[in-house]
Amino acid sequence: MTEKKKYKTLVLSDIHLGARFSKVAHAIEFLTSVDAEKLIFNGDTIDGWQLKKKGNPFWALEHSNFFKTIMKIMEQQETEIYFLRGNHDDFLDKIIPMIKGKLSILKDMVIESGEKKFFVTHGDIFDNVSSKMGWLAKIGDVLYNLLLVLNFIYNKILRLFGRPYYSFSKAIKNKVKQAVAKSSGFDKMLVEMARTKGCDGVICGHIHRPEDRMIDGVRYLNSGDWVETMSALAEKHDGTWEILYYKDFAPAK
Repeated sequence: MTEKKKYKTLVLSDIHLGARFSKVAHAIEFLTSVDAEKLIFNGDTIDGWQLKKKGNPFWALEHSNFFKTIMKIMEQQETEIYFLRGNHDDFLDKIIPMIKGKLSILKDMVIESGEKKFFVTHGDIFDNVSSKMGWLAKIGDVLYNLLLVLNFIYNKILRLFGRPYYSFSKAIKNKVKQAVAKSSGFDKMLVEMARTKGCDGVICGHIHRPEDRMIDGVRYLNSGDWVETMSALAEKHDGTWEILYYKDFAPAK
């Protein structure tokens, strides 16, 4: 049996439980292949927008097993579990803050990493489309899910001809999110918020694009998503951070 890799902190965001194309089974496989002292789910863990749609509820057994896995990790590994609020799971506003033992549900948080501090937030409040034009964000969500359906059909056709997988939905979403982030100053606003909180870096999600870069002397980290990218952020015990991808932890088939 391969020994699990051990980390101080793991951050996952945008799992979108309740959405048909959530890679929740992969998220479970990833989580059971690593150990962490602190596990942070940084927003959009549950996709309340999808679950609210009439006639289109989607909650597979794997989605329930996700929470069973988390509870087992908390009990057996004594891991601290944090659920932070995102725009798709904004229903958490009704119970935030909630702290019970090693389980916390919060709006955002500040963590210490070595000699540095990081502000951890989903990031949607710094996205002008999500925060100021909710109707447009929901239209975008509908269109993105349509893209995922078309992407699924497209790749079934590719497999018939022996062609490799290609996600045009991911490519389009990246271009759109990149344009929105650039026009709204998404990353720079996050960096400024981290600075006002006396932090050396910011950890976010929301735009489904994993990143690790410096912006005006502040470290910007994005954990990606579990719909297409399947990535997470990991802090080692020496205080260094890295982006992890499911493909590097996936069990051999």
